[in-house]
Amino acid sequence: MGGKLVRHHLFWPLCVLGALLLFNLLYSPDFFSLVLRDGNLYGSLIDILNFGAPLILVSIGMTLVIATGGIDLSVGSIVAISGAIACLSISKGTDQSSIMLVLTAVGASVLLSVVLGLWNGALVTVTRIQPIIATLILMVAGRGIAQLITSGQIITVSNSNYEYIGAGSLAALPFSIFIVAGMLVLASLLTRRTALGLFIESVGSNANASRLAGLRSRTVILAVYVFCGLCAGIAGLILSANVSSADGNNAGLWYELDAILAVVIGGTSLNGGRFYLMGTVVGALIIQTLTTTIYMIGVPPEITLVVKAFVVLAVCLIQSESFRKTLALRWKKRHYPAEQEVTRHA
Repeated sequence: MGGKLVRHHLFWPLCVLGALLLFNLLYSPDFFSLVLRDGNLYGSLIDILNFGAPLILVSIGMTLVIATGGIDLSVGSIVAISGAIACLSISKGTDQSSIMLVLTAVGASVLLSVVLGLWNGALVTVTRIQPIIATLILMVAGRGIAQLITSGQIITVSNSNYEYIGAGSLAALPFSIFIVAGMLVLASLLTRRTALGLFIESVGSNANASRLAGLRSRTVILAVYVFCGLCAGIAGLILSANVSSADGNNAGLWYELDAILAVVIGGTSLNGGRFYLMGTVVGALIIQTLTTTIYMIGVPPEITLVVKAFVVLAVCLIQSESFRKTLALRWKKRHYPAEQEVTRHA
């Protein structure tokens, strides 16, 4: 029973997340405290969920792309473009408080994000460009597009309806959490309650065999890139609405790398095939909790990324079954050399 539990794909990610939370509790005893003020809950745990919402969204879309054996390096740029388009549309409006203006801006942002996802999918499926190169094109160009949209400036908006997307509350919790929950439920229903999930895993395991079996692998791959673009676009809306501004240069910066790490930590292989959405969510929470921890203990900004990289490396090594077996074997040889000698002669 214990061995089966250890082999579960969520066991080690949950252990790492629990260890990070325990460290924060020991470092700051009020870390788990929640305060109800003006009908809203506040606290470190709420902040992790709220600030981690965009990353979780991007990671969900990235999971399905990686499951097909692909990768999307352009999600950070799509996040920046999405926020830039929304804020530009609102800033150009005549009635800043109009809810229709917000709906139009959100609609334009989401539509453009879907188109960008379709562009990535078309490059991969139609022109047969390798995913890492196809999405690298938009990663570089997209950041430039976002800066062109904002004219290299930070666009600030003042619209309470738009701010609600990223900074509003529902049932005492940040509204962004409900957006993430809705997208997670949608992705889970589509991939676990329909045949789409099997199609994605089949294409990721062997695209040629899937095609010969009658599966439209190109359509499946195109669909996951579109969905990934949609997730990144919504994440961009949350990110920009939370600060009521759009920064084409820094918004969504390095999100693609954090999303890939979250997917890998969650147990999904970069080789494609089987995927775990809940594992990805836990992985994204680990990344966000780690970021919060680094800022809380006062790690100097110039070495923040180095510390983060070492911790992520440790997490990945802990998850590696072969690495754990090697450590166990070395420990056994060191502490029980006589037993190892008998086994070798036998």
